[in-house]
Amino acid sequence: MIPAVTKLVLAAWLLLGIAACAHPERVPAVPQDKAGVAEIPGMPGVRYRTDDMDLLIEDAVAAYRREVAWRKKQGESGDLPQAEYLAISGGGDNGAFGAGLLLGWTKAGNRPQFKLVTGISTGALTAPFAFLGPDYDDDLKEVYTTISPADILRSRGFLAAINNDAKADNAPLWQVVRRYATQDLLEAIAREHERGRMLLVGTTDLDTRTGVIWNMGKIAASGHPDALKLFHSILIASAAIPGAFPPVMFDVEADDRRYQEMHVDGSVMAQVFVYPTALSPLEAAKEHGIAQRKRRLYILRNARLDPDWASVDRQTISIAERSITTLIQTQGVASLFWIYAVTQRDDVDFNLAFIGPEFDTPKEYEFDTAYMNALFDYGFKLGTAGYPWRKTPPGLAARSRP
Repeated sequence: MIPAVTKLVLAAWLLLGIAACAHPERVPAVPQDKAGVAEIPGMPGVRYRTDDMDLLIEDAVAAYRREVAWRKKQGESGDLPQAEYLAISGGGDNGAFGAGLLLGWTKAGNRPQFKLVTGISTGALTAPFAFLGPDYDDDLKEVYTTISPADILRSRGFLAAINNDAKADNAPLWQVVRRYATQDLLEAIAREHERGRMLLVGTTDLDTRTGVIWNMGKIAASGHPDALKLFHSILIASAAIPGAFPPVMFDVEADDRRYQEMHVDGSVMAQVFVYPTALSPLEAAKEHGIAQRKRRLYILRNARLDPDWASVDRQTISIAERSITTLIQTQGVASLFWIYAVTQRDDVDFNLAFIGPEFDTPKEYEFDTAYMNALFDYGFKLGTAGYPWRKTPPGLAARSRP
């Protein structure tokens, strides 16, 4: 959910180099040698570190077996249907594009039910609605067409970036998440989890500098009294822009001792993800005796991919701001190439949607409601007309599939 970095935040970051002030305290971080065994109390095994895929493979196999069992109960037999994957990227208020495209896709009448949905940052906020399907389209539209800056943050003042953990307080965003991510929504996700579908959300553990993937369906189906609270915390953490919004502190246990992990925006590690490159569905299927099936991936990239021209002032803040936003954009494009390489390895049909250069509505400020409505309408029209999915990342010629 990383928007353009504001000059005030950048200025505060620069001041950090010359000022030393008190800051919020925290419970000790998980020691390095225990990071791999730290768990959420009462809910073990609900997340995966991107450097250790064994549990994710186990859960993917278990999801397959639940899917087969559910199909059998419905009287369905024969080959498994094509597995449809959806990956939703970060992009801040540009998430209105993906929301609009999804609703247009519903109207077009050919929106699939996804076996797997993943989300990072603003994509994490979209992902539960996309996972549950058209019945939740009205809520998704409302989120991305009615919110304003007042629904996202409250400024803490300039010095907060020095003596606090973020420039702004995101308490309003917490309220939005609680309003839409209800107990009923959690129970609906749990039911789909039992059918063998998977909903994954990514965050960044700053202490270990690793990505963490949370199995939101597993959390929903856990029956734990704190499941909804954890669900909310993960969505907020995935959208916690470092320096702008406070990190989310997760209480964890390792070897019977309590610690805390500091998590921020999943986009710090990747703008979008499907599954870690160390995991190959083809190899995992062979190893566990799972029937092969066709697989298709759709990526909703909530950003433009063409160069965004601007005249940069010859000032430190302007240069730093432009450089950081350029880094964010190039990282996003690199993520697409990385995913494309994995889909070619694993024989997954690659499909990409993004904000085209023809969309030229100006944005006055972050979470500009008028801008978001225009972007939502743009995505909706494209989805209704049948989006012309790109078969490769930008600048790479498509090869014909056999």
